[in-house]
Amino acid sequence: MEETRKNPFFEPYDTPHETVPFDKIRIEDFEEAFMEGIRRDNEQIEKTINNPEKPTFENTIINSDDEPEGYYDLLERVSNVFFNMLSAETNDEMDALAQKMQPILTQHANDVRLNRRLFERIKAVHRTHRRLTTEEKRLLDNCYDGFVRSGALLDDEGKERLRQLSEEASMLSLQFSQNLLKETKAFTLHITDEQQLEGLPQTAIEAARLAAEERQLDGWVFTLDMPSYQPFMTYSTQRDLRQQMYMARNTLCLHDNAENNIDICKRLVNLRREIAQLLGFSTFADYVMKNRMATKVRNVYRLLDSLIFAYKPTAKREQAALENIFKRDSSWRKPKDGEKRHHLTADEKTMKPWDQAYYAHKLKLKKYDLDAEMLRPYFELSRVIDGVFGLANRLYGITFVENKDIPVYHSDVKAYEVFDRDGSYLAVFYADFHPRKGKQGGAWMTEFQGQWIDRKGVNVRPHVSVVMNLTKPTADKPALLTLGEVETFLHEFGHSLHGMFANSRFESLSGTNVWWDFVELPSQLMENFAIEKEFLRTFAFHYQTGEPLPDELIDRIVRSRNFMAATACLRQVSFGLLDMAYYTQKEPFDDDIMAFEKKAWAKARINPRKSNLNTCMTVQFSHIMAGGYAAGYYSYKWAEVLDADAFSVFKRRGIFNQKVAQRFRDCILSRGGTQHPMELYKAFRGKEPTIDALLKRNDIKRPSQRIPKSKLPAAPQQEAPTQ
Repeated sequence: MEETRKNPFFEPYDTPHETVPFDKIRIEDFEEAFMEGIRRDNEQIEKTINNPEKPTFENTIINSDDEPEGYYDLLERVSNVFFNMLSAETNDEMDALAQKMQPILTQHANDVRLNRRLFERIKAVHRTHRRLTTEEKRLLDNCYDGFVRSGALLDDEGKERLRQLSEEASMLSLQFSQNLLKETKAFTLHITDEQQLEGLPQTAIEAARLAAEERQLDGWVFTLDMPSYQPFMTYSTQRDLRQQMYMARNTLCLHDNAENNIDICKRLVNLRREIAQLLGFSTFADYVMKNRMATKVRNVYRLLDSLIFAYKPTAKREQAALENIFKRDSSWRKPKDGEKRHHLTADEKTMKPWDQAYYAHKLKLKKYDLDAEMLRPYFELSRVIDGVFGLANRLYGITFVENKDIPVYHSDVKAYEVFDRDGSYLAVFYADFHPRKGKQGGAWMTEFQGQWIDRKGVNVRPHVSVVMNLTKPTADKPALLTLGEVETFLHEFGHSLHGMFANSRFESLSGTNVWWDFVELPSQLMENFAIEKEFLRTFAFHYQTGEPLPDELIDRIVRSRNFMAATACLRQVSFGLLDMAYYTQKEPFDDDIMAFEKKAWAKARINPRKSNLNTCMTVQFSHIMAGGYAAGYYSYKWAEVLDADAFSVFKRRGIFNQKVAQRFRDCILSRGGTQHPMELYKAFRGKEPTIDALLKRNDIKRPSQRIPKSKLPAAPQQEAPTQ
C-alpha cells in the first residue's frame, strides 16, 4: 500500500539550494497549500494585533522573533510557483484553479490591508519610530504607505467598496490574460502549397515544418508566436498572406466570442479610476505617480512630448524611404498563375502595415547589405549563452555552472548555479528559452525565491528565472537566433542580474523590487552590449565552421544600429500615450475603444489618417491591462534615458571596465529599493541624467527650435504620507 503522500510545499525542499521540487508537485497540491498559507497568515496577524506590548518595528513590522527554525512564508512560496507556471507552463486545470483561487487570494490581501487593528499598530510605529537604519525606515514607510494606498484610512463603507473594486479588477486581469493566450494559440496559418513559401528563409521553413509535424499535419504551419510571426512578416513575398497574418495578430480578442476583451478593458479602466478616486486621487495615473521617479503626470508627458519633438522629423524621413522602395517594387503587382491582370485600386497601391517589416528589410539590405538571416549561423543558442554568461564574468567575475540535479518544470528549461567572484554561492538561475502551447508570448524575468537576510544573519540567496520565446531548434539545426533575440536575452538577463546581486535585509526591498520607472534600467543597459564589437568577438562563431563573425559584418551591424530607430522610438511613445490616455480619465469611460486608441496616439504616428483598419492594440496590451504597467508604460522610454546615460560611462571607460561595473553593482544592482532610485542613480553616475546621451546614441540632432525641457525630475524630499 502506497505511503500517505505529503504536500511538497509543506516540507523542507530536499533539493540543491532548496530549489522548487517541480518533479514532486501535483496540481492538487496548490489549492491545499494556498489555503494553509492563508490560515498561517491569519494566525500570525492575530498574534500581532493581540500582542499586549507597545507596538515596535520588531514586533509589528517584521515579527522576526516569532519566526521558528526553518521558517518560510508558505503563501509566498506556493504563489511564486503557481503564478510563474500560469505564465510559463499552464493548462486547462491550472487556468480553472486560477479562476477559483484569484478571488480568494484578493479577498485575503484585502483582509490584511484593511485590518483596522493591524493598521493602528503600524501607524503607531510610523508615528513614534526612533533610531531606524535607512533600510528599516524605507521598509516602514513602504509598509505604512502600502496600507494607506490600499484603503486603510477609508471609512467602513469606503473599505467595502474598495474590496469590491479590487476583487473585480483582479479577476478581470486574469481573464484578460487567459483570453489573450487562448486566442494567440488558436490561430495557425497552414500552408500546403510550396510556392506560398517564396521569400522565406530556410530556418523559418524548417520551423514551420516542425510545427506542422507537431500538429500531425502535412506542409507548413505558421503561428503568432514571435519566432514564427516575425520572419514571415519580414520575408514572405505573399502580400495576401502577410495581410492574413497581420490581421490575425492585430485582431486578437476582438472577435465575437468568449475571448473578446473590449468590455474587460473598459471595465478595468473604470475600476482603476474609481479605486484611485476613492483613495483621494483625481485619476489612476495620479495615484500611480505617487511612487514613481516621474512623480507627476505632467513629467511623463514632458518626456513623451520631448521625444516626439526630437524624433519625429527623422521618423518621417524613415517612413518616406520605405514608401519610396514600396512604390518602386512591382513584384507584388504581378498577377499570379491563372489570374487575370486587373486595374489596381488606390488602396491596393498604398503601403499597408503588413508591408512595413517586409520593405524595412529590403531597405536595410539596400543601405547596409545586412539581413538578419546572415547573422543567424553566428548566433547559435549555446554559444549565445556562453557569450552572455561570459559578459557577466568579465564585468562582475561571476560564473554559471549547469546543475542537472536541480529540478525544472519543463525539459526546455536549464538550471544553473551562480558563483560570485570569490567562489561563494550567489544564486540559482533558470533559463526557459522556447515557445510552446501553455506559455504566454513575450519575455520576462521572475523569481521563485527572493533574497533576504534572516534573523540569524544568513543571506538567503535568490532563485531567478528568465522566460523567453526564442527560435526553436529543428531536426537538422540547433536553435539559431536573430540579433534581436540576442538583445532580448540580454534584456532579461539584465533583470536577472538585478535579482541575483540583491543584497538587502528585507525581501520586499531586494532585487527588482524598485519603482516601476527604474526597474528597466539594468535590463536596457545590457542591451547596449549586443552590437559592441568586443563583445560579439567573444561568442559569435559560425555553428558549422567555427569561423568568427567577420569584421565586415560587425561593422555593418554597428553602422545599422540606428536603422528605423526614430520610428521604433515613436512606436514606443505611442504606446505610452495610449496608456496615459486611459489612466488619466476623470469620468466614467465608455468610448469606442478603437476610435479612442487612434486618437490617443495620433501625435506620435507618422500617418495617423491612414490608420483606418479594424485592428486594436488595447485588447492585447497585457502590460497595461494585466501586467502591472498601467500608467507605467512610459517607463521603457524613461529607463532608456537612464540606460543611455549610464552606458556612456562604459563607452568612455571601456565596455568591460570592471571598476565601472562594480560601481553599477554596488550603487544600483545590489541595492534594490532601499533608497530613492534617483539617489541610487546619482551615486553611480555622479549627477542626474538628461536626454542628451540617448539623442547622441540614436544620432538624433536637436531641432533648431527650442526643444521642451527634458531633464528628469530630481529625487523629491522624503515626505510622510498624508494621514
